[in-house]
Amino acid sequence: MSKIERFEDIQAWQKARKITNSIYRVSGKDKFKKDFALSDQIRKASISIMSNIAEGFSRETDKEFIRFLTIAKASASEVQSQLYIALDQNYIDKKEFEELYDSLDHCSRQIANFKSYLKGARTLDPEDA
Repeated sequence: MSKIERFEDIQAWQKARKITNSIYRVSGKDKFKKDFALSDQIRKASISIMSNIAEGFSRETDKEFIRFLTIAKASASEVQSQLYIALDQNYIDKKEFEELYDSLDHCSRQIANFKSYLKGARTLDPEDA
């Protein structure tokens, strides 16, 4: 088992970073980028996932870290909801939607597992975080 020494070591943060890059890619397409409100909001929400994981890691207590992980998980749900708008407006296709939605679902589960670990179930493998 490897030790988590930096926020970059957290698997959920790594996943969130990949998601953010994918969101930037799809929201930069012609039709999508013309919807300034949605493009801006979905980018901000995806940024919030990785940012809150990083910020929470730097907090002094597990309780504070858990609070930031909760915010990160909520931001993942926000992005999932916004993906429906992008799909409904034909900014993304069904395949892009499903890939991004599934990635966000996986990231949310990683965050939930990490929260459980911090709450006292100290048997988590860092690969699950």
